[in-house]
Amino acid sequence: MELLQSVDFWIGLLKIVWINIILSGDNAVVIALAARSLPPDQQKKAIFWGSGAAVVLRIALTVVAAKLLQLSFLQIVGGLLLLWIGVQLLSEEEEGEGHAKETGSLLAAVRTILIADLVMSLDNVIAVAAAAKGSMLLLILGLAISIPLVIFGSTLMIRLMERFPIIVTLGAALIGWVGGETIVSDVALRGLTSGNPWLHYAGAATGAVLVLGLGRALQRRHATAPQTGS
Repeated sequence: MELLQSVDFWIGLLKIVWINIILSGDNAVVIALAARSLPPDQQKKAIFWGSGAAVVLRIALTVVAAKLLQLSFLQIVGGLLLLWIGVQLLSEEEEGEGHAKETGSLLAAVRTILIADLVMSLDNVIAVAAAAKGSMLLLILGLAISIPLVIFGSTLMIRLMERFPIIVTLGAALIGWVGGETIVSDVALRGLTSGNPWLHYAGAATGAVLVLGLGRALQRRHATAPQTGS
């Protein structure tokens, strides 16, 4: 009870919730992109289970995040995985195949959300862990409170994507940006990037361009494939 009545406890809790609000923007975009191809009734399930599982994953990840970030090539692999996810999500857009979209797999959407959140949250959870100051109760409560915020953000993002398709492109570019940023932040490249800070932005921009280029190319390929087959 003394812990719950402590001013430091409530300040720490507010810090964790606020950090998650700030850092979960890109995660909400990924969740919305992954769930938008599902039927409306399955979209809610994908957002709920994807967000909930991602938060549980973050709690587990917080324990080992700092050590994982010291492993060479881990962020390179993670960044490449994010680039692949961005390309796959963008390639599904504007294919003009409404029936195909309705056959999207709920499990596939949740899996995409988990993988992307795992990579994108690797460095974010360190900030959350710092705010928790070793309190597992603070960590769990802060992340749990963040679940409805991420769910609301993802639901809003899906509606915006349906109304303004350009947001899908911008969302994919964001995933590519984070992917490129993750790659150049790897320990193995730290000696190179520390002396050339511009490489950080160059890598991020390259990731965004790569996702947009490959994603659009796959879109055109998907669009022409049914015509050639009929």
